[in-house]
Amino acid sequence: MFAYTRIRQVVSAGVLALTTLGGVTRLGAQQPASRTAPPATLVIFDEALKLALTQNVGVKQAQNAAALNSTTVAQQKLAFLPSLSLNANTGQSYGNTFNTTDGTLNSTTTNTVNAGVSSSVTLFDGMKNVSNLKSAKFDESASEQDLARAKQTAVFTVASNFLSLVTQQQQLGVQQQNLTAQEALENQISQFVKAGSRPVSDLYQQQASAASARAAVVAAQNAVELAKVDLIQTLQLNPRGTYEFQAPALPDTTAANVTFDLDSLLDRAFAQRPDLGADASRVNAAQQDVKAANASKWPTISLTGGYNSGVSSANDASFLDQLNQRRGGSIGIGVSIPIFDRGATQAATQRAQIQADNAQLALATQRQEVALEVRRAYLDYDAARQQLAAADAQQKAATLAVTTTQQRYQVGAATLVELTQARATQVQAQSAYITARNNVVFQQSLMSYYTGELNPANAVLGG
Repeated sequence: MFAYTRIRQVVSAGVLALTTLGGVTRLGAQQPASRTAPPATLVIFDEALKLALTQNVGVKQAQNAAALNSTTVAQQKLAFLPSLSLNANTGQSYGNTFNTTDGTLNSTTTNTVNAGVSSSVTLFDGMKNVSNLKSAKFDESASEQDLARAKQTAVFTVASNFLSLVTQQQQLGVQQQNLTAQEALENQISQFVKAGSRPVSDLYQQQASAASARAAVVAAQNAVELAKVDLIQTLQLNPRGTYEFQAPALPDTTAANVTFDLDSLLDRAFAQRPDLGADASRVNAAQQDVKAANASKWPTISLTGGYNSGVSSANDASFLDQLNQRRGGSIGIGVSIPIFDRGATQAATQRAQIQADNAQLALATQRQEVALEVRRAYLDYDAARQQLAAADAQQKAATLAVTTTQQRYQVGAATLVELTQARATQVQAQSAYITARNNVVFQQSLMSYYTGELNPANAVLGG
């Protein structure tokens, strides 16, 4: 029985070693050819943040929207400039002429060429062009703020995924330590059984506990791999690749002593959240759209000018002389006064006003959502601090209980059931402590994200 147990321990240790060891290369480095398994690509936290800002789909879409609105602003600026067009036409006419000398009819063909330039500029259109430009600038500002929030979201998602991976790796460490302890206890009980100081039922029970611990290790390993899959998805990495993610050290849990003021958090969020700023800019843009639609009630004044000349084959003068003789130009001011447009202006103004009201409602809804997010983060952080203190106390007490119960079991003063329960409580306490500690770090990250203070260019894990 002892030999069989020892062989199983060696095989189990070998499997765990094979699953945790392997070659690792830096992200972007050339990977050497391998006949077995390709080496894993190392992705450190800072590189992951840069990848998120360049490869994240949400960031790319926000960048495209910002570029599109910048194009619209440039177009509205050009609307203030005069238009200039070159026009030319050529023609050929046929006819008959009567020759008075010999009394015959002669057919004639006349070729003509006319060319000119024309220009026009709007002098006044009820400030419609000004309102359109202001609206485009507000939309551009909104898209830039959307881009800033998209970058914050991408960086926060990466940091959250790294924190989740660290948590799962630490949970795996707890389960591996538990497996080592369970196998050591199984070996010890096997010696007791051989010596006749313990019943064989204790050995069978301990073997079942060790098998359960191995299953827990497998589950924890799978959780680690799934956490890596989340990072692969966030960073848009090749799903066929093998990756190892290196996270920075977590901040000291003594930071949990930091307290926040809810009113101060709300004020900071209202002042700094880019998405709130974007919605406010959209409200301003919608108000300018109302002015632009209403401007159609006013007269439109425009200045037009043109210059043209032409030549004809029927004229005996030279080409240059004809151009000089037939040249002409015009300049004028046109006034268009709307009298009846079948309600088009009124309908456009009503539609623009409704859209402005919707933009105002969207801003109010977003402010409410931001306030609730900050409030939830505030309450969750306070609860996380208390849970960490309780988990720390639970872990210390569980460790002392295992030590005491194991000593009592060795001298026969405690049963294996008591020791098994104490060990299970310790594993649960260690797992709860890891979860509580990392939850405090996560809640701190949430606080900076929900208040809009997260800096994508200098983000830290848990900051």
